[in-house]
Amino acid sequence: MIVEEIMNREVYSLLPTNTVNDAVRLMREKKIRHLPIVNEQGKVVGIITEHDVKNALPSCLKEEPNSTIYQTPIAEIMIKNPIIGHPLDFVEEVAVTFYETKISCLPIVSGGELVGIVTTTDLLYTYIELTGAHKPSSKIDIRVSDKPGTLSDITQIFKKHKANVLSVLVFPDSKNENCRILSVRAQILNPLNIISELREQGFDVLWPNVPGVQQ
Repeated sequence: MIVEEIMNREVYSLLPTNTVNDAVRLMREKKIRHLPIVNEQGKVVGIITEHDVKNALPSCLKEEPNSTIYQTPIAEIMIKNPIIGHPLDFVEEVAVTFYETKISCLPIVSGGELVGIVTTTDLLYTYIELTGAHKPSSKIDIRVSDKPGTLSDITQIFKKHKANVLSVLVFPDSKNENCRILSVRAQILNPLNIISELREQGFDVLWPNVPGVQQ
């Protein structure tokens, strides 16, 4: 999946000469938490987040009725030269960027023009949709040996029980470096027969640990 499939194309932005007050108003009006800052040529030169604005504004516990911070140009508090992405970047690459840099949004630029924005919320929604977690389903975690053909053997069992597999995630096993944890989400509400057969075939089902089903 590439970025242009999940990015928000309706992007609101401000100029560096706009004020903090302008940012506050726009964020409240559009119910957004991130604002790319562009120059007069439309090039992204900065980013400002709701967190940046809150840090700049005077505390409600202090008496600062004449504070001039609201009239401060955004250029003074924005994050300059932010990391940007491209519409053809892979979503996985964006997720890694968020993870490694601890940022919460990524302006998307094509041909030097701001064309979209991706936030951590967009990635969360994408993860939910890709894994099928928003659909009626069951998740089964299985510890397996790290060898070819194992996934095929497991999916054959799901096929036998006419359970549509929505997603398969693979995790390292913290207890055994020679094993992996397969997290299979299937479109079935009662997976007891599948769990029983998995265990009969010698697979170690970790979740759900159903009482009464032989382990």
